[in-house]
This record gives sequence, structure tokens and C-alpha cells, in this order.
Amino acid sequence: MQPQMSKKHDVIIVGGGPAGAASALYLLKNGIKPLLLEKERFPRFHIGESLTGEVGGSLRALGLEDWMESMKWPVKHGVNVYGPNGKNSFWVPVKRRDQDKNLLDTTTWQVRRSTFDQKLLDTAVERGAELIPCRAVGAMLEGDGVTGVKIRTPEGKMEDLKAEVVVDASGQSTFLANAGAAMGGKGRGSYDKQLAVFSQVVNAVRDPGEAGGNTLIFYRQKNHWAWFIPLDDEVTSVGVVVPSEYYNSQKLSKHDFLLRELQTLNCELARRLPDLTFVEDVYTASNYSYHIKQYTGKSFLCVGDSHRFIDPIFSFGVNFALKDGEFATQAIMQYLSGETKNDENPFADYQIRSERGQDIIQDLVDVFWERPLPFVMLLHHRHREGMIDMFAGRIFNDDIVDSPALHAMRKCKYQPARMEEM
Repeated sequence: MQPQMSKKHDVIIVGGGPAGAASALYLLKNGIKPLLLEKERFPRFHIGESLTGEVGGSLRALGLEDWMESMKWPVKHGVNVYGPNGKNSFWVPVKRRDQDKNLLDTTTWQVRRSTFDQKLLDTAVERGAELIPCRAVGAMLEGDGVTGVKIRTPEGKMEDLKAEVVVDASGQSTFLANAGAAMGGKGRGSYDKQLAVFSQVVNAVRDPGEAGGNTLIFYRQKNHWAWFIPLDDEVTSVGVVVPSEYYNSQKLSKHDFLLRELQTLNCELARRLPDLTFVEDVYTASNYSYHIKQYTGKSFLCVGDSHRFIDPIFSFGVNFALKDGEFATQAIMQYLSGETKNDENPFADYQIRSERGQDIIQDLVDVFWERPLPFVMLLHHRHREGMIDMFAGRIFNDDIVDSPALHAMRKCKYQPARMEEM
């Protein structure tokens, strides 16, 4: 769909992945028809297939539950994390809170991201968003604000598109930071020296019954682990994450490296993979942990991976994408109505809320890696319900700040205490 290039759009979204598509869907629910810019041709291969409980709730709220059910995606009841000997493990169920704050059983899904991402984008367009296949090559800057986006069409034509608000949903491309709009630059995250190697297999051995759709994580040692995520009745996503230095020292092709790691990383993982024939190419992803400190300003804001990526171990990528899209929409509606338009930073509250949630997950991952025994004590004995809330992605509400589980986890991280004090 080709919009009028000369008009000024209410909202331009750079990127049509889950963060961009979700932002568009929430804006459409509020009567705003955004313009989406996407450089890639969908469907496209992507990992991050495991959805949190809160993502399941967001998809239901966006009217996508029937489609999710029709796809027969594996149903996820929780996550099982295996220790290095393949025997000790801990289990985190997917649960939701009802209106009275009671913790109840629920489920979410595992998805094939190529199909899932395509559906989110298609739904946004079907509901009224405009889409241009093009490459965003620069931001139109005016003072400390962003007035639009410079694009190059597939035919090589350059265009300037003006907007009241520009939303960066470009993922790891971090469009606005690279264009000089997001202040503070792009800093390295805590896990930037990691490398993921991944593919897909068939004939994997899954747990019986409803447990067969769950996420499995296999721990070898600090920053060295593997995932096992069912994608359909036959195919399972598998991958390993290791220090980059370790990968480089092995001097193996990525195919041979993944093959060996899946066989040797954890005996319980090896048992589940009797047939290591890859049915997808073997891919790598490196230096994926980063943080942009200031990612909102006059007439612009970033959502999802375009401002931060922590660590993939507990599958929070889509959670951040959809929640950022929801909260960004609330902030954009306040801006377009004039309520915050003259503020020094109209989207400051959005950034505080988004950042607060990401900081909680940063602490969760840090304590898991740095203090595994206290982590398990918190999860299973001291603050199980609060920890389950964090795993579900309930990390943005105001009451999380006063959560005893969060206080105990941060005490464990910043002021290591005896386990009986947590």
C-alpha cells in the first residue's frame, strides 16, 4: 500500500517485527492509523520462539487467540531448567493473576517465528495500518527532536516521510541510535561477549502428555547453556549459547560446533536428540547484548529490541516487544491529544516504565548466573509466587517495586545475604 508521500503522518513505525506490529495494533485500537516501514520480505527466519504468560494474555487482548489456537502451536505450561548433570532441575509454571490477584494456572504458546511475525504484520495491515516496503536510511532531525524518516524504496528512490511521532521498532538494527537521535549511544550489555548457534531438528524426545510443549533449558556452566523448544508436532528449535572466545577456540564450522555441543553439553539434552539431522540451516548470532540509555525524546521513542537486549535465556524478547508497544501507544495518545506535547520529554514516563521492567529481568538473569543456589531458594522456597510473576513477564506494574520477591532478589545481587535472610 502506497501512502501519500507528501502528507504528515501521525505515527511512523520503523520495523514490522513484533514490536512494530504490536505498536500498530494498539494504535489502531485507539483510532490512529500508523505508517509501517519494513526493509525485509516476510516471512523471515527468526528465533525467540517461546512466549511468556503475559504475551499469551496480550495476544488474547489483541483478538488473536482464535488464530493462535487454529495453528495448533505447542502449548507451553512452563519452563524446566536442568542442571549440568542432567538430573537436578527446577520448574517454573506459567500462571496468571485474576482480578483479585490470585495466582491461577494458564498456558501460552511456542511459535514458529516466521509465521507468527507474518501474522502480526498482516493483521496490522488488515486492520488499517499502511505498509511501505523500503529501507529507512536516516532520521529527519530538528533540534533534539525527530520530524520524520528518510527512506530508500526498492527501486532506489529517496523519499522524506514526515511524522508527528517516530517509533523505532527496528530491533537490533537500532535505527534511531545509529541515526544520532537516541541520546547516549549504544552501550554494551552484560552478555555482549556471548554467541548463539542454532538450528532445528526432528525426532526429538519430548516429555509425555501436556508437558511435551514446554521449554527446556540445559545448563552446563556459567554463560554456557542450550535450549529445546517444540515448534510443531515434528520440529524442535535447538541452540547453544557460549562465550565467543570458547567458540572461536574450537576452530569448527558452525554446523560441526552445534552438532558436538548438542551431543556433549548435557546428558539429558543428548538423550532427547537421538537423530541430529538439521532441517534448517545452522545460524549464529553474536554481540547481541546492548543497552541504549536514553531512547525517548521530542516526537520519538524506541520499542522492543531497538533500545535494549539483555540475554535470551528466559525468552523475554517478544514480551518486551508487545508490552513496549502497548505502553508506547498510551504515551503517544497523550502526546497527540496535546496533553504532553510541550513537555521537555513527552515520553519520559514511558521510558521509566519500560526501563524498570527491563531492569528487573536484568537482575533476574544476573542472579541466576552469579548466585544459582540462592536463586533456586528464592524460586522454590522463599518467594515462589513473586518469582513466578517475574518469569511470566509481570514486571511493569507499580506494585512490582514493593514486591518482597524483587527486594530479596536485589538484596541477593547487590548485598549478598545469608539464605535465611532473603
